[in-house]
Order: sequence, then C-alpha cells, then structure tokens
Amino acid sequence: MDRVGLGFDVHAFAPDRRLVLGGVEIPFTHGLAGHSDADVVLHAVMDALLGALALGDIGQHFPNTDERYRNADSKLLCEQVYAMIRSRGYQVGNIDVMIMAEQPKIAPHTTAMRACIAELVGCTMDAVSVKATTMEKMGFVGRREGIAAQAVVLLTPSGKDVHQ
Repeated sequence: MDRVGLGFDVHAFAPDRRLVLGGVEIPFTHGLAGHSDADVVLHAVMDALLGALALGDIGQHFPNTDERYRNADSKLLCEQVYAMIRSRGYQVGNIDVMIMAEQPKIAPHTTAMRACIAELVGCTMDAVSVKATTMEKMGFVGRREGIAAQAVVLLTPSGKDVHQ
C-alpha cells in the first residue's frame, strides 16, 4: 500500500552560520539557527518520510537535547531516516518541496537541491520537485526573519515500478 507523508520546518536567521538548504550550501549573509545545521528543507523531507510510515518526527529520532546532533549535517541524518524507510520495505515514489523565503533567491539552487535529495533517498531527480515562494512580506518569513519549508512524499512498496 502506498503511503503519503507531510513535513514542515522553520528556522530563524542567525549570524555567523552557513546557510544550508536541501543539502546545498547557499551563499548568504546569514545561516539558520538550530541545534544541527538547521537545513529546513531536509528537516521537512525527513519529517514527511517519517510521517508516511507513522514513525514520529525528527525530534524523536535526533533530539536537540543530544549533543551528538549539535551542528549535525542533515544529509547524514536524512540517510539514516531513509534507511529506516527502506528497512520497512518502502521506497520514494516522489517528493514535492515548497520553500518559503523572501531572501535569498532560491531558484538558482533548486537543481542542486533536487540532485542532493534524490541521491539521499535513492530516487531519480525527476521524482523530486523543489520550488520556492515568498510570503508577500507577511509574517516572520515576510519580515525576513527566517525560512520555512514544507514537503510531501509518496512512499511505495519496494520493487513497485513507481514511474509507470
């Protein structure tokens, strides 16, 4: 049986940090505040993957109270999450990500993010969509205080031809 999951994450901007989105370092004046590398895109993807199989959320698996995850590379965490998915007999059918940010410009980096995510979850790039929108100057994103991301994933039983 196919399974669908939804993930969401948000982080505030912070000085003196790298900005990492979808596993890709983005040149910008600020990074995002968080216990790990604060990659809102991969965090949303991981929560969607976990949610599809009712496995909780990333906070349960990688708590911010655990020093092992301080400044952790979210790509490594995503690989662990995907190993859980595979061990339960599932694979990614497709992933759709929406990034909400007033700045920086996201479009120049979406192809690299798609490639990174596809590699992390063992699918082809044509199964991963990454796009962005602004919040029309409304809310914390509109005030340029941070970035949010939302992801939806479809998991299919392993071995099923997902690109029929």
